[in-house]
Amino acid sequence: MRMSRTDLRRPARPAGADPGRAARRVRRMGAALALLLVGATPALALDPAARTPVPATGGYRTAREALRSGVRDYNAGDKEGAARALEYAAGQGHALALWKLGRMYAEGDGVPHDDLKAFEFFSRIADDNTDDGPDTQNSGVVASAFTALGTYFLDGIKGTYVRPNPERAYDMFNYAASYFGDPNAQYNLARLYLEGTGVDADPRQAARWFNLAAEKGHAPAQALLGDLLVNGQGVPAQRARGLMWLSLARESAQGRKDDWIVTLSDKAWATASEEEKAQAQAQALQAQSQVTGSSRRRR
Repeated sequence: MRMSRTDLRRPARPAGADPGRAARRVRRMGAALALLLVGATPALALDPAARTPVPATGGYRTAREALRSGVRDYNAGDKEGAARALEYAAGQGHALALWKLGRMYAEGDGVPHDDLKAFEFFSRIADDNTDDGPDTQNSGVVASAFTALGTYFLDGIKGTYVRPNPERAYDMFNYAASYFGDPNAQYNLARLYLEGTGVDADPRQAARWFNLAAEKGHAPAQALLGDLLVNGQGVPAQRARGLMWLSLARESAQGRKDDWIVTLSDKAWATASEEEKAQAQAQALQAQSQVTGSSRRRR
């Protein structure tokens, strides 16, 4: 019987961060999610194609051809046409098409906003890529899907069968962070450890995961790691190093959504000594090259 990584029934318990253990843990996740929906209304079917009927062939010879057409239409501004083409490719199980549709429905980008449909597209990626390793062509898409699922499990989707489940959110983030090294998952996992959500609070573990994401250029992770180190919150204070991470995060801040990063950085630098500032600036120059190199290797 096919096993589902997104099964909603298993009483999850936080696992360690070992990549091999994380992979084995997710592979053992209960019975298929589709079985959970036996007897449910058609609107709750797992297969997104069942919720959005598409032509049997769509005029495309292959899923790859439909994907190329969808991307072309999307870039040209024809998002309705893009959705039709991507739905055909997704119906053939194409991971990138599933992911793109998931993002479109999650953001209401050219299609009606529908978190449940987004969840179902991401779930198919997770369930259909059982044997994908961190070095496969689809690894980035698979990791991103697990991270998105973690976010949905964390808060649930109001009015649907997807209930808030912090422990399952931990599983999703832990798998993407440990097995795939995804910086967004590492950041979200660190937040769970910092706040004690779905797992026992552990500032040291939080700092560890923030650091892994920060080294890949993840600005929010850099900011929160810097704040932890400046204030010695659950970890030994390292003010100069904390100021360094806050400085790097501030340089990467973009728009109003990152105003909190600017505020954290400015507050810390305003109370720093001249010696701490000098040390932080020297460390920032060295760290910047390491972060840039890490980002290039991931691309």
